[in-house]
Amino acid sequence: MLLLAGSVPVKDLPLLIGPVEITSHGIKMDGHVLEVNRGNEAMMTAAALICQEYKLDKPVGMVAGDTGNRAGSEAIYKYLAENLPNMNADVVTLHYVMPDINLNKKVLATIDTMDKKPVMIADAGTMYVAKAGGDAHYYDVFTPDLGEMAFLADDKADHPAFTRGYIFDLEDDVPALIQKAHEANNVPATMFVKGATDYICLNGEIVETISEPCVETMEPIGGTGDLITGMISALIYAGKSPLDACRIAGRVNRQAGVLSQPTPATQIEEILQFLPQALHEVLEQLG
Repeated sequence: MLLLAGSVPVKDLPLLIGPVEITSHGIKMDGHVLEVNRGNEAMMTAAALICQEYKLDKPVGMVAGDTGNRAGSEAIYKYLAENLPNMNADVVTLHYVMPDINLNKKVLATIDTMDKKPVMIADAGTMYVAKAGGDAHYYDVFTPDLGEMAFLADDKADHPAFTRGYIFDLEDDVPALIQKAHEANNVPATMFVKGATDYICLNGEIVETISEPCVETMEPIGGTGDLITGMISALIYAGKSPLDACRIAGRVNRQAGVLSQPTPATQIEEILQFLPQALHEVLEQLG
């Protein structure tokens, strides 16, 4: 099973758990339909589309409403800590949650009790709490953008807001950020650093960069990074290694941009429609 978990900015939405179904109005799980704008909804849609193309079971989504009061995020942490061993998850992706070091450590302590540990993928808030708690080694893949990479590279900061100013000067030298983060044990073995050029890393070394095709109008569209996280999750569930999943997802994301011909007004759901075609074209190119 592929389990995708994270909060959504919907007030008073209870904890929902169920297969992610793609509908004309958004994604449906546990009897609720969620509009696809960005964030976890975009990530889950991308994963569901890739699973569909590989003829896999639908991914299972776990979401709760959290508009800043932490209740939804806490519900997700607590459910995972209490139930994850019985869920038979092969891959677990944790995305937007309010960072809570103590609750996250409870989830990781539960994973320690499992005979079969799932592949663990983190983006956004989950990367923050993993780094702040010294727990990056529990994860298999991080998918930061350059701003998040600066936080991961700062061995002193325990929150992105406290990232030291000089670290940001290194954003023009991404290899240095990656090396610093690796040396501080703040990142897992595999990492996909998102940007105008995407960096695929293994054990602190850049093994591949992807910069073409370059669709500049994708830059201001919120949610394109979430698509990458969802695709990597599904590709690993389909049997790809974390490294190969990153290589494929980065190319598919860019090819979907070429196919969708976006403008700055394009919404993420318009790009999502082209993921299946982009996947087939990329797999054919890679042989």
